[in-house]
Amino acid sequence: MKTPCLLPLLFLGAALAGAAWAQDPASPTPPTPPPPAPVYTLNPAQSWVQFEVLHFNTSTIRGRIGPVEGQVMLDPAAQRGDVRLAVRTDTVNTGIRVFDSRLREDDLLASTAYPEAYFVANRFTFQQGQLRSLRGEFTWRGVSQPLQLDALRFSCRRDDSAQPAVEICGGDFEGVVLRNEHGATFGLPLVGNRVRLLVQVEGQRVLAPIASPPVKTP
Repeated sequence: MKTPCLLPLLFLGAALAGAAWAQDPASPTPPTPPPPAPVYTLNPAQSWVQFEVLHFNTSTIRGRIGPVEGQVMLDPAAQRGDVRLAVRTDTVNTGIRVFDSRLREDDLLASTAYPEAYFVANRFTFQQGQLRSLRGEFTWRGVSQPLQLDALRFSCRRDDSAQPAVEICGGDFEGVVLRNEHGATFGLPLVGNRVRLLVQVEGQRVLAPIASPPVKTP
């Protein structure tokens, strides 16, 4: 079923609200919306998902999927942000090709039927100006479940060697997915249900050039 387009309704609502305000000069001035949060472009070389699953309660299966693609908007000063990420499940890599092929099958990653997994989040937690966690929704195998990613570390830096100058932000995040909640029940309970995710992301945005001071004329 196609989602109805809401854009005409939004324009109509804005027009009616503007007309009502114009007809009533005594109405208070509409509040100024906050400026858009800065948008960061992800660096594919530094944006991956690693996973860990306990195997027969002895050793741990480890691998990675990626690179992560999508968009990150972040405004630490206003303590807000928005994340929309996707990763292709057929990129799974454990270092063993035969095992990777098995993981892509329908009873596990289901890479043919559901080639991508998604994470969207707009609930950010900051403490003392530092990003601590983000909460949103993780969709895998067509099933969406809440997911919180806790920041193990996160920081930003300015790179003036680039032309133009850029700000680079990135960090490591940790979360847990229960695979049975997404319908991936093969191997339970011999293979663990709890999947630990370690997400590394790094993105950059172009900075406005610093204005040069005016030159004083004699």
